[in-house]
Amino acid sequence: MDEVKQLVTDIQNGQIKPIYFLMGEEPYYIDRISDFIEDNVLSEDEKGFNQIVLYGRDITIDDIVENAKRYPMMSERQVVIVKEAQDLSRSIEKLESYANNPQLSTVLVLNYKYKKLDKRKALYKAINKIGVVYESKKLYENQVAEWIRRVLSSKNYTISPKAAQMLVEFLGTDLSKINNELEKLQIILPKGSEITPLNIEENIGISKDFNNFELRKAIGERNIVKAHQIINYFAENPKDNPMVVTVALLFNFFTQLLQFHGLADKSPRHVASALKINPYFVNEYIAAARNFPMKKVSAVISTLREFDVKSKGVGSNNVPQGDLLKELIARILA
Repeated sequence: MDEVKQLVTDIQNGQIKPIYFLMGEEPYYIDRISDFIEDNVLSEDEKGFNQIVLYGRDITIDDIVENAKRYPMMSERQVVIVKEAQDLSRSIEKLESYANNPQLSTVLVLNYKYKKLDKRKALYKAINKIGVVYESKKLYENQVAEWIRRVLSSKNYTISPKAAQMLVEFLGTDLSKINNELEKLQIILPKGSEITPLNIEENIGISKDFNNFELRKAIGERNIVKAHQIINYFAENPKDNPMVVTVALLFNFFTQLLQFHGLADKSPRHVASALKINPYFVNEYIAAARNFPMKKVSAVISTLREFDVKSKGVGSNNVPQGDLLKELIARILA
């Protein structure tokens, strides 16, 4: 995120490179950088003759070079944007000759999503020498809540830890989907607001009381009644609460709990750092550790592996997922 801010600042200050190669597994920042260049490098009057958008599936490397070598008309520079450039992955190395001698009045932007250049190859070295190679890496799940907080902070909003966790558990690590939902909330809520679980429930459709986050908490507290209420809700709404997701999240929770048991220093700050969790949730792990000693945690992890296979249809004899979930929770809380 800081690298993106610096890149944008450089462009705003007129430090514009002849080639921007935007690559990597996370498309969100690739789109954001490309859109920023498309919207801001040229004025509206200049765009008509000097800005072109190409698509990788429709062109060749020769087409890119031909367009990039044109001179701008009545403008200091032209912008050539190649979207879905990953469709040219088999021939992308042919761009090396242009990268070694680029048209300095052209800003060439290549959106190379879900793939990346081999840093040992000549093309990478050539672009890196005169332009920008930006790799957009996919965030780990434990990094997404902090990303949400930082994005909202830049827009003068805050979000409660529980609300952020609800978004992560419902939307995963897809930053584009998460950002779309955040933008909806920003339209509804005034600047300076804190986004709460109730806001998430009312405007995005994630139940604040019946979700994987609350299930994890109920299990950790050995709150059998609450855990079964949530599982019954999941059974009635299987499309919105797929078992495979629930099992994966519980597996992650008990794996962290096993790690917690192995910590010599169980101070809240050290636990948050070691488990890579928000300090807000540390007390939940402390409570769960009291209710699930290390031997029991190991047994639960084994059970979750068993039900992970069953949730994917192996050896479950077409048992409804709601029934499998009920059996799983009964085994965990036994």
